[in-house]
Amino acid sequence: MTVLLILIPIALVLGGLGLCAFLWSLKSGQYDDLEGAARRILFDDPENS
Repeated sequence: MTVLLILIPIALVLGGLGLCAFLWSLKSGQYDDLEGAARRILFDDPENS
């Protein structure tokens, strides 16, 4: 039972860190253009010559 007194706060801290990392990635624009990267892989850029 005393193990739960240690594991529950650790789980809450790790969950909070994960949530903070996710919110930071949203704020920094990591998910802005999901379609653009997929299209850039499939199609070549036209050569400027």
